[in-house]
Amino acid sequence: MKHAFGANSSTARGGSGGARALPLQPVTVLHIDDDPNDTALLQAAIRHAALSFSIQNVQDGDEAIAYLSGAEPYNDRCRYPLPSLILLDLKLPRQTGHEILKWIRNHPGLAQMPVVVLSGSELKEDIKQAYVCGANSYVVKPIGFEALVGLVKNIGAVWLATRPV
Repeated sequence: MKHAFGANSSTARGGSGGARALPLQPVTVLHIDDDPNDTALLQAAIRHAALSFSIQNVQDGDEAIAYLSGAEPYNDRCRYPLPSLILLDLKLPRQTGHEILKWIRNHPGLAQMPVVVLSGSELKEDIKQAYVCGANSYVVKPIGFEALVGLVKNIGAVWLATRPV
């Protein structure tokens, strides 16, 4: 039987012949923070660092739970994919970051999702409580854009294994 792809097919070169590379989906990070300036700076730092992950932002606990649950208006998983990582501020309207973290850890489909608390608080009690609630890491928001770019690069390397674009 003659091969439909001819002598230059991937089979002739030792490949499987049938497997096709799927386009890589961008890695999604859910940023839960009510300060639009923090979100804009984070997005700028990601661009500056030339990392290949996208940010989805929600501004409070109710929006975070709706997003993670796939409830309206976040029920389109092509537009609002489940994140590979959550960056969570502690000081939020409606529910605290600690409450959101407890909610995440109590939902089987989300319980293993990595959550990095990214907070302006350096209070030992906030840090301790974040770990008690299930945070994978706690990072104090850096001062200065270059420090934020460095943080974003570290997040990409440690939590997302991203590569430069």
